[in-house]
Amino acid sequence: MATDHNQPLRLLILGAHPDDAEYYAGGLASIYRRLGHAVRMVSMTDGSAGHHAMDPKALAQIRRREAQQSADQIGAEYEIWDFPDGQLQPTLTLRHRVIREIRLFRPDLVLTHRTYDYHPDHRAAGQAVQDASFLVRVPLVVPDVPALPKDPVVGFLPDLFTKPKALSADVVLDITDQLDSIIRMLACHQSQVFEWLPYLDGVLDQVPSDTAGRVAWVRRWYTAQIRPRADRYRRELVAAYGQERGGRIELAEVYEISQYGALLDDAARQRLFPTTP
Repeated sequence: MATDHNQPLRLLILGAHPDDAEYYAGGLASIYRRLGHAVRMVSMTDGSAGHHAMDPKALAQIRRREAQQSADQIGAEYEIWDFPDGQLQPTLTLRHRVIREIRLFRPDLVLTHRTYDYHPDHRAAGQAVQDASFLVRVPLVVPDVPALPKDPVVGFLPDLFTKPKALSADVVLDITDQLDSIIRMLACHQSQVFEWLPYLDGVLDQVPSDTAGRVAWVRRWYTAQIRPRADRYRRELVAAYGQERGGRIELAEVYEISQYGALLDDAARQRLFPTTP
């Protein structure tokens, strides 16, 4: 998986919520930044519904601060749009916002959710990006921003859902060496990983109060959450990394490539999904 690290790349992650980018693609984002590439993470919603007790307006401000703190861990950009959390729809307004974002940032690689996902906001985000993928090259659509000469590669963030269709593992990436970076980012989302998600899981009373205990907590939670990815896509990991390494990888990111963006040939695969030196 050797690549030309001197060629600057631009990664755009279009998630539905603050922390989606880190949870689903924090490993690749960390690799990009370690190699000096540009990373921009976007939350299409304001995150205002993701709590069991907090006022939505106050929560939206907290999540904005947490997202920026997370991005600062790797030196990435982070932007949160103002669409209400839990109410995202693949409207023309959202599609045009996505087209503008892609045109202005000019990414080599765009990542977003699949339209087969548990959360309606995730599905709406994926649909909006899918609908925008070709139109970024059409000058008379959103004419106030110059159209791109070619499409970026568009990939779908990993999930384990199988109906109506499981994710196709077009790219598998060992993120073992990026774990510390991912945990630092996720730990910045305190309202989520130490409050809201434990509340949903019924374990809020088990969350440690000290910093070290909380970091250990989120590390255990995250690794338990994503370890099934490697188990499901073991064959692809072995094909990519060889039997010895591929057989023992426990932490992986897996991406499906959209047919609506640029094609991913072998050269583009090595360039857009690098490993660290």
